[in-house]
Amino acid sequence: MLALRLTRGAHPAVQLRRLLVAAASAGTGFLLLCTLGYAVSHPDAGSGPLLRLAWCATPLAATVYFAVAVARTDPATSPRPGLSAIGLGPTRLMAFSATTTALACTLGSMLALLFFLHLRGDLTGMPFDGAAAEFLAADSPLPLPAALTLLSLTPVIASLSVALTLRPRDDRPTPPGTRRAFGRFGAYGSGTARETFGAYGRFGARLRVPARPGRGGTPQAQAGEPRPQADTAPHPDTGIPAPTQGDAQPGLPPDTLPAPPTAPPKGLPWGIAVLAAGLAVEAYATRSGTTPTTPLPGGLATGTPAVLIGWLLTATGLALAGPGLTHLCGRLLQTARPGALRLLAGRVLMTESTRVGRPLGVVCAVASGAYAMTALDGPDGAEFGPLTTLGLLLVTGCTLATLLTAAVEAKHARADTTQALLRLGAPAAMLRGAAAVRAGALLALFGPLTLVVAELAALPLAR
Repeated sequence: MLALRLTRGAHPAVQLRRLLVAAASAGTGFLLLCTLGYAVSHPDAGSGPLLRLAWCATPLAATVYFAVAVARTDPATSPRPGLSAIGLGPTRLMAFSATTTALACTLGSMLALLFFLHLRGDLTGMPFDGAAAEFLAADSPLPLPAALTLLSLTPVIASLSVALTLRPRDDRPTPPGTRRAFGRFGAYGSGTARETFGAYGRFGARLRVPARPGRGGTPQAQAGEPRPQADTAPHPDTGIPAPTQGDAQPGLPPDTLPAPPTAPPKGLPWGIAVLAAGLAVEAYATRSGTTPTTPLPGGLATGTPAVLIGWLLTATGLALAGPGLTHLCGRLLQTARPGALRLLAGRVLMTESTRVGRPLGVVCAVASGAYAMTALDGPDGAEFGPLTTLGLLLVTGCTLATLLTAAVEAKHARADTTQALLRLGAPAAMLRGAAAVRAGALLALFGPLTLVVAELAALPLAR
């Protein structure tokens, strides 16, 4: 009930993103139901229905990826002061986000079922009744348990992915050389001093109560012992002790301080390695002509399993290398004596490389794959069927929507910095210019990279 109330009272932009998730879920559910209809109408097709079901995994993954991005940018699930007091802690907010995602995906699956039954001719009274009756096997009964099982894949996988992504984490840094231990009576902590057996119950062990401030000080001060001096330095004007340089984060050694937000991501070497492996597999598939062919659904030509594996590795490599390439792009913007505009644009790219770089890498992978698929039937172009066109539109739309959602999330994350710059007197035109410089730099780096990878991926199919 709480999830329904918070969903109904959300901002219109948030509602629009949830409706887009429902639309993506509807498209994926319709593709799954069409696969079921093909299996019912072709009982002797062998592995054809399984191959079509395997190709539906790509739209399903794109829909789940978009649903997770929308759940991360939902302002209703962001922790705010006072929510824990009424029982809405991080765990409850995570459960609410997963429930909202499940509701949106379930709505889309139900719409897909209604549209599928309408095109089969099972539902009458609306235009285009039974328009695709022959294609969707209207003469054969539809197995309802199988249909409901396929339709439940998107809500279940999306909600579990959201719960796994938004699960509460302990982001506090742990100093090296210390380990978490259980103290007396199961008290959780990281104490360094170990107590011997019976130390807690020893007579008088807990009778040394420190004196209150202002009434004689501590027992050591009452006994005449010198007080330990704090590592502070007097302020030159007011005489108020100011912390020294080593007191930025008390209790942590300097070498255990958290890394700055501009630290380079660690996925760039792995992404380049996986991308090179995918291209090598595709090159091997070009030279070896003895590999058995695998038919592709939707009216496309045949391809080898090695080519499909190479495409998968290439897409994975681009997705892994996206954050590192974005960070590198921001660092290149700040080279050769940069001004305020390039310095601001490069610093923002370096800070938001993980948030924006991975969706950008996925978009490049999808664009290169779509370009490579046009070479499946030679120079005359590919003859895409309606289901293949729907799948391409679904995957492309979900990846582009995920990239735009990540950009909106990054804009909200740096809202405080933007307001601080405006208060300091920075003109709004400079902020818009920095955004244009960031977009141009990313396009200049990822555009040629996408074209090169697409040409190399289409090379095995053009021969």
